[in-house]
Amino acid sequence: MNTFKLDRREFLTLTGVAGGGLLLGCSSSSNSSQAMFVKNNQAHKLNIFVSVRPDNRVDIINHRSEMGQGAKTGVIQMIADELDVDWEKINVVQGLGDKAYGSQNTDGSTSVRKFYSKLREIGASARTMLEQAAAEYWQVDVSQVQAKQHKVFNLTNGNSLNYGDLAELAAKQPIPNVAKLTFKSKEQFKYITKPVPIVDLHDMTTGKATYGIDVELDGLLVASIERCPVLYGKVKSFDASGAKAIPGVVDVINMPETVKPVVFSAGSGVAVIATNTWAANQGRKALKIEWDLGENKDFDSEQAFADMASKAQNPAKRSAEKGDITAGFAKAEQILEATYKVPFLAHAPMEPPAAAALVTDTSCEIWAATQNPQAVMDNVAGMVGLKPEQIKVNVTLLGGGFGRKSKADFVCEAVYLSKKLGKPVKVVWTREDDLKMGYFHAGATAFIKAGVDKHANITAWQQRSVMPSIKTTFAPSTDDLLDVELSLGFNDIPFQLESLQGESSGYVNPVRIGWLRSVSNIPHAFALHSFVDELAHANNIPTHKYLRQLYAEDRLIDPITDYGFKGYKNYDESLQRHPISTQRFKAVLDKLEQTVNFDEALPAGQGWGLAIHRSFVSYVGVASKVEVKDGKLTVLAMHSVIDCGVAVNPDRVESQLEGAMIFGLSLALMGRIDIKQGAVSQSNFHDYPVLRMQQCPELSVAIIQSDAYPGGVGEPGVPPVAPSLVNAIFTATGKRYRELPINQYLTV
Repeated sequence: MNTFKLDRREFLTLTGVAGGGLLLGCSSSSNSSQAMFVKNNQAHKLNIFVSVRPDNRVDIINHRSEMGQGAKTGVIQMIADELDVDWEKINVVQGLGDKAYGSQNTDGSTSVRKFYSKLREIGASARTMLEQAAAEYWQVDVSQVQAKQHKVFNLTNGNSLNYGDLAELAAKQPIPNVAKLTFKSKEQFKYITKPVPIVDLHDMTTGKATYGIDVELDGLLVASIERCPVLYGKVKSFDASGAKAIPGVVDVINMPETVKPVVFSAGSGVAVIATNTWAANQGRKALKIEWDLGENKDFDSEQAFADMASKAQNPAKRSAEKGDITAGFAKAEQILEATYKVPFLAHAPMEPPAAAALVTDTSCEIWAATQNPQAVMDNVAGMVGLKPEQIKVNVTLLGGGFGRKSKADFVCEAVYLSKKLGKPVKVVWTREDDLKMGYFHAGATAFIKAGVDKHANITAWQQRSVMPSIKTTFAPSTDDLLDVELSLGFNDIPFQLESLQGESSGYVNPVRIGWLRSVSNIPHAFALHSFVDELAHANNIPTHKYLRQLYAEDRLIDPITDYGFKGYKNYDESLQRHPISTQRFKAVLDKLEQTVNFDEALPAGQGWGLAIHRSFVSYVGVASKVEVKDGKLTVLAMHSVIDCGVAVNPDRVESQLEGAMIFGLSLALMGRIDIKQGAVSQSNFHDYPVLRMQQCPELSVAIIQSDAYPGGVGEPGVPPVAPSLVNAIFTATGKRYRELPINQYLTV
């Protein structure tokens, strides 16, 4: 892959902005009067995403991070389709960190849903400029030319010009007004909605792909850091003599103390610098460090959960309310209540965090497996005395991310050490580092109490969510939850409810909390859909039929007006473009019922379970089939259905849903982080296991065909997995598990 260097001085004329700071285009910096059909192969920019070369190849920038989800391919598909290029003539170029692209924060399942219109505008704008150039060359009206399959045709005589022929002249055209652009219909799509293979497939499968851990530079040193095991602890003293005796070790450096709030800063510890990874790690093992563990040395996650369970039983800050809940409970024929628990969880990507940096007196260049190069720029700038836009961030491929690599702490470590040494330094985390020192998904407790009438209609619904907020990473004393956290599967219930009361409480704890694939939807969906299944069984109604009853008539739900939740975020989307639709919930249920016979008679010890959840403005249903025999759980099958609106790349959608089922199953079966005496107990895959091949069930994915605006895909498949699983176990055994992971009850 070529590295495309964006020289900001070339952006001489800013001519348009397409929302969120995304620059639609810029004028060419070329003042050449050279004749058309130039001999050199200098690329001519039509906008900041698209450049055309005289040899007829087209450079298209991908501004998102690729971690296996297919964002890079999706970005190219959306631009290329409207540009009407030949796929084989595209050079895919990874963009540097640059705010001109709009957000580069590759999380929240945003790469397609946030850029679908904008990137199509980018492609259509470049196509229009090529058509304008051809019209100028042929001296005809632009209505008499048409771009198609990497050429522009003269409709009056059938002549054609390659895009490369038009490169220089096209770059001199005015940027078209967005309102005057024309866009393809779905029938005209060549790449959008098609299962285009991922663009990095060959390099990934032949070992040529470069991940953060693979970066090599002239004179590169490698750092391995022994970090304080307790957050906000610090080094009291250390003996580096043993480390310095290891061949290849060149220095030992005391890292800066962690300060509150931790945010994404480099933390307390001792770094061993060596000429290679092996020497750095061996030197690290030879260190003798005395820690001042600080105020958090007695923190215990078991006690934290006891505290959260107690808080869940008491009134808390109210964020949503509908009707008279007291009257609702008074008229109920039946009242049920339950408490659910999800432990702290780790991201555990296959590639641990890794970054390299080269800092000089006047510059800072970074190579990192980061999900958010702009956060890197912002966090590093103050460390090196430069402006964020002066920081050059090269984004490598990521060997998994799941939210972990959107935090810039590991990059800050590399920058600190490079500045200190005046040499390029690569920081490589070990698996143990990642599991012990990561940003963890918040452990959570949820309480739900509901009353139903004689027909099992819900007359009252009371719920409480208790967990440490993500905000504690930025403001440690925070004791409440953010509106955005309560917008993730909590105060957006899709059921027909006569009355509702939603309350929540934060929990102050000394653990770095960070977003993990689907975030607060994990505990909220687990509680919500487990409890609905409990209501169904308590009323002798098959769950799939009870869900249909609760969805009731086709309608749109607005948590702001329906539930009084003024802070509803809707994944940063408008409810006009992405409403909460019970019709779409029911369509997913319809497809699941076509896939699975939930009413079939199964052998003893087997059962089906299901859950349907909306997150990141997509709708996903999961049906799980399990068998429990002699205390051993076997997950036999798992079927997923998604309505994500327009599926830009069905192959990637299917892949992401398969991955989400495996990811969610790993968490539900075995995921658990414990903190004892302030430090994480788990250290590697032996005590924080991920799903093995022999544990993986039969998987299938169905995509509902839709013309709705695209929703997210990378994360929505995770939340329904755990409730679907425990609901299936209950059907099979009659035992209800309200606390994860399942391996504390059954052999998995």
